[in-house]
Amino acid sequence: MYDVIIVGAGAAGLTAAAAAVKNGKMVAILEMGDAPARKVRASGGGRCNITNTNAKYDRYFGQNPNFVRGTLSRVTPEDILTWAKQHNIALVEKNVGQFFCKDGADVVVDALIHDAHGADMFYNATVKEIKKSDNIFYVTADKQILTTQSVIVATGGISFATLGVSDMGYKIAKSFGHKIIPVRPALCAISTNTFCPELAGIAIDAQITTGKHVIRDSLLFTHTGIGGPATYRATVRDISCELKIDLLPGTDLKQILSDAKRTCGKKNTTAILSQYMPNKLAKWMTNNDTRNIADVKNTELDTLVKKVKHIALDTSQIKYHGMASAEVVRGGVDTNEVSSKTMESKLCPGLFFAGEVLDIAGDLGGFNLHWAWASGRVAGENA
Repeated sequence: MYDVIIVGAGAAGLTAAAAAVKNGKMVAILEMGDAPARKVRASGGGRCNITNTNAKYDRYFGQNPNFVRGTLSRVTPEDILTWAKQHNIALVEKNVGQFFCKDGADVVVDALIHDAHGADMFYNATVKEIKKSDNIFYVTADKQILTTQSVIVATGGISFATLGVSDMGYKIAKSFGHKIIPVRPALCAISTNTFCPELAGIAIDAQITTGKHVIRDSLLFTHTGIGGPATYRATVRDISCELKIDLLPGTDLKQILSDAKRTCGKKNTTAILSQYMPNKLAKWMTNNDTRNIADVKNTELDTLVKKVKHIALDTSQIKYHGMASAEVVRGGVDTNEVSSKTMESKLCPGLFFAGEVLDIAGDLGGFNLHWAWASGRVAGENA
């Protein structure tokens, strides 16, 4: 008989365990894999982007993004930075507000395990079913049945399939009447035939607009379409109709071409465009036009401007890369049926959810790990 059983030994699960153990609870953690925190070890290219000081509600997405407000106010980026300092974890601020671990992700995993000391850890423990009777949960994992007063589902999503993931969290939620928002890949590359494979490997500062969201970041051309931070950040947002791409944001290309036609008419458009983007990309944009710009019609220049700065990809031209390479998922347990103050189910007292299993996905750059720490701690404190 345990006070709390946690399903999943990832970032959210271990953080929940630490909070519950600190509250004097008898805790068991059931992990389907043979090691804890596999996604933590892989995050940030193995350097673990531990948090982001810009972790505010407007950097999170789902059907009810306001759900994160209360939790983020209770567990702030400053709290996580303090926690790291207490564990002598050296951090590096790669970009403004974005912190990585100087000595790699393993030191974070060691700290998480240290804090969860006192909890019983079961590896290779696949949960078959969870039932509830007389306010007691009966958790069947392989051939044993554990009982508890509270269950925290911290199984994560089904992204990063190569790390060994499961949809068990969704199945548990559904068995207690919870609605699951359909999941899709997010923070991933996009396949589109708008661009040619020969551009693969070229990176450029770009602006992507989807609905009311405007993202300016590095865009990478791939053999099948586009990737890089700008694309990843776009995919975590709602793409209801189209993506608009500007490959030269903040640049008045029409004026540049007009001035060039007047002052250096013997230059060709490829040479002019190459001053602002990689030559290979400029050649593709102009179809390697070698004519003097003075001989190019204004209507042709307008078409070139549109091709560079007003690229529109409608949803029919977009295919998300699969779950195997996606960093997170959009979708999950409907947050309208979960308390934003405690992470407890509104449908089943004693059942809690934390981390990516919920219909909450954060922006690129430490936001998802911060959500795991924050929601895990709140669930662990209240279970």
